Amino acid sequence: MDFSSLEDENLIEHIIGGQTEALGVLYDRYSRMVFSLALHITGDAAKAEEITLDVFTRIWEKASTYRADRAKVNTWITSLARYRAIDVLRREKARPEGHSVRLELVDYELHASNPGPERVAASAIRQQRVREALASLPDDQRTVLELAYFAGLTHQQIAEKLGLPLGTAKTRIRLGLQKLRRALEDLLKD
Repeated sequence: MDFSSLEDENLIEHIIGGQTEALGVLYDRYSRMVFSLALHITGDAAKAEEITLDVFTRIWEKASTYRADRAKVNTWITSLARYRAIDVLRREKARPEGHSVRLELVDYELHASNPGPERVAASAIRQQRVREALASLPDDQRTVLELAYFAGLTHQQIAEKLGLPLGTAKTRIRLGLQKLRRALEDLLKD
């Protein structure tokens, strides 16, 4: 069979069926695009190559998760590449265990200059308000926010750590952020 003449959706069907030749054709069609996108996001050719291989490995392993009614194959592949590249960047920037930021939030203004007593007092009040707003969140939302923003974990890592579906972890983060934004609206205006 000549896989090169098949449409992308048909190639996905053959990949689901275990046809490595179909993956090879899909790779030939889209590997440059994936590499270029990964290079643009990471700025590193070696990382872009690794991401490209990861994306096509994922396509091989997870082809059955593709839904033609939601996106074209090239859009799906682009999304896989984008999310993988972002995960790589997040992992690089994630703080190692034992070095995560505590809820005693740092006020960088205070460290950048020689603050007067008014600035120190205002900073203490802001920090207390943020701690109170975080404490007022439901436990499930506070936990995912702490893992995302203070421990530097990706959404996927949070879901795995807590034994949650990825969508549930993302929803909890979104809801927690919305509640924090409402609770701290006046602080955000300053």
